Amino acid sequence: MTCSATRHPIGDFLGAPQTTMPDTALASTGDGPDLGALPSWDLTDLYPGMDSAELKADLERMERASKDFYEKYATKLAGLDGNAFAAAIREYEHIDEVLSRVMSYAGLVYNGNMTDPTIAKFYQSAQERVNGISTHLVFFTLEINRLEDKVLDAKLKASKDLARYAPWLRDVRLFREHQLSDEVERLLHEKHVVGRAAWNRLFDETIASLRFPIGGKELTCAEALNRLSDRNPAVRKEAGAVIGRVMGDNIRLFALVTNTLAKDKEIDDKWRNYKAPTSARNLSNRVEDEVVDALAAAVKDAYPALSHRYYAMKAKWFGQDHLDYWDRNAPLPDDADRSIRWDEARDLVLGAYGRFSPDLAALGKRFFDNAWIDAPVRPGKAPGAFAHPTVPSVHPYLLVNYQGKTRDVMTLAHELGHGVHQILAGGQGHLLSDTPLTLAETASVFGEMLTFRALLDRETDPKRRKIMLASKVEDMLNTVVRQIAFFDFERRVHTERREGELTAERLGEIWMAVQTESLGPALRFDEGYRNYWSYIPHFIHSPFYVYAYAFGDCLVNSLYAVYQESETGFAEKYLAMLSAGGTLRHQELLAPFGLDASDPAFWQKGLNVIRGFVDELENQP
Repeated sequence: MTCSATRHPIGDFLGAPQTTMPDTALASTGDGPDLGALPSWDLTDLYPGMDSAELKADLERMERASKDFYEKYATKLAGLDGNAFAAAIREYEHIDEVLSRVMSYAGLVYNGNMTDPTIAKFYQSAQERVNGISTHLVFFTLEINRLEDKVLDAKLKASKDLARYAPWLRDVRLFREHQLSDEVERLLHEKHVVGRAAWNRLFDETIASLRFPIGGKELTCAEALNRLSDRNPAVRKEAGAVIGRVMGDNIRLFALVTNTLAKDKEIDDKWRNYKAPTSARNLSNRVEDEVVDALAAAVKDAYPALSHRYYAMKAKWFGQDHLDYWDRNAPLPDDADRSIRWDEARDLVLGAYGRFSPDLAALGKRFFDNAWIDAPVRPGKAPGAFAHPTVPSVHPYLLVNYQGKTRDVMTLAHELGHGVHQILAGGQGHLLSDTPLTLAETASVFGEMLTFRALLDRETDPKRRKIMLASKVEDMLNTVVRQIAFFDFERRVHTERREGELTAERLGEIWMAVQTESLGPALRFDEGYRNYWSYIPHFIHSPFYVYAYAFGDCLVNSLYAVYQESETGFAEKYLAMLSAGGTLRHQELLAPFGLDASDPAFWQKGLNVIRGFVDELENQP
């Protein structure tokens, strides 16, 4: 699955930081089973169209407003009293929100069809225009960070209006030690659209244009990946080989993109004085390096007890000593995996949400009652799935590629969790609604768990329950083990890149090393699998994003255990946590549940849930 739960930076749409969890079931073509009427989103709540007068007027209005804002406040913040400073932040927030609305619209249109040249031109033009307008705003946070603590504290104490923005000011000032001069920051800001953003676009459009000849058809990347979970082993084997070959045919381009962006990040980290390649991401997630290192170490230590053990079991279920990589996500031999129509999927997910909290289900229902979800597969459409919050004055949108498999239902539950979280956090306003990635995965993974438990509880057939439990374990391994392996891959690549460019062959060697270590001796690979790193868009759009999945899964496992043990009041506390948006840190948000992510034992609690599921499978006939 893919998801994004964070508000994009101005001028750069990351509505899918294209954060795909690879090798999971994605979309199929329209020649499959009858899924009912699949909804497509209606983006007119943002703007009527790419050439609409409303969009043009907003851009012109914000161009004037940003210039006026600069003239009004540049070099003057220190002399403002508390109330005047609060008024300045409100003006900044308004401009930022309108520009974010523009880029949300442009990005969603683009993700709907990345191969249409007219749309691609519109998206690029919107990025360039918004980037140019927002250049006039760059000074604001830089100047805020030059204020002395005692000066800012005095302003906060003197103004209730300003005190409301204290969490935002706190987070802005996290980066004080890492900001550069105003001139350099403006230069980097203006060059972004022809730098990292351009390489992102090259990757996206290349992936969207690739075709994979499988079963006599020319398939998209999403459709090819879907064949890795086909019931027919011959189809899976062919898909595995074709994906490796097609990516291999383009591997020099993907190696160039990866090397260029890794070097770009190294230069940025050096100038900004980040001590490690992961430090900037951790700081933006409001989580300490030590907490992330403890998570990664705990998961890696658990590889033998989790993934190694499970895939050895799965190989035996297939009557083999080893499991070929193209069979890793294969349905179990007795798994019929019937097709689930869209209306049934909707009712399953909303029913699971409703049993936990009617209020949560009511929020989720709004996505289905309105045209806020884009479900069908289309040529050129972004693969996987994501939730994009747009701006609080509108509403989030969800993109999925719905095929009707159980995993697609779980993906819908996941993205809907993001959506309701984004609505609840939106009550904090544009600047305060942004949730760090580590906590942004909480609602999505919790929504998956609610849906899984609901499906499991209604199943009485022991064989079917075993299949469902195995499917859930595979999803959890994809979320925790696989993502930490990806995180390890990135760390190795970015560290080694500092010594010079990595060849495609070397990138493949690092990939194979982390895959062998994480998946275990039961998995069997061939040369084609060496190229599988190259289609994973996390690495391109958002370096080191991936550990947020593992963070969220382990957090939710611990959170769900508290829920099962609690009698009353949990749902209310849970909704309050989601409604906090970015106003509180993870320590403050988890304290009401008696949880502390800085405690090394915390991660073991989450991993023990997965271990318990594997134990249960191992003890079944």
